[in-house]
Formats: sequence, C-alpha cells, structure tokens
Amino acid sequence: MIFPLEELAKFKGGMYAITVAASRRAYQLAKLAMIQDPAVSELVEDNDGKVVSLAARQLFSGDVKYAIEAPSH
Repeated sequence: MIFPLEELAKFKGGMYAITVAASRRAYQLAKLAMIQDPAVSELVEDNDGKVVSLAARQLFSGDVKYAIEAPSH
C-alpha cells in the first residue's frame, strides 16, 4: 500500500480518528466499486484497486470530510 507519508507527517489530528476514517472510506469505496458505480470504479481502477491508499489520499487532500460523533447514551 502506498500511503501518503508526507501528509501523515503534517497531520495534526488524532491517528486513531484518521485510521478509522480511512478504513470506513476504503470500505465504502470497495462496496461502490463492487456494484460498479461508474465514478468510483474509475477512481479505484486508476489507483490499481488500492482502496485504502485512495481513501487516505481523499481524506488528507480534503476531498472527503470526516467527523467524530459523540457517543449517544
């Protein structure tokens, strides 16, 4: 997996949060690619099928936003 290390080094947030966000985004990308969503399938194909590195790149570049929700009790 090619991970954008330069972006990771500059990242000021929590590592756990970005890891969970990248994992969830990679899952979304994989599912959408499986159902052959045209926009997502092209992105995944252009990235040699590597959904985790694509998800991380989308998060670090700001193309995809994430938020941590407070647990509801």
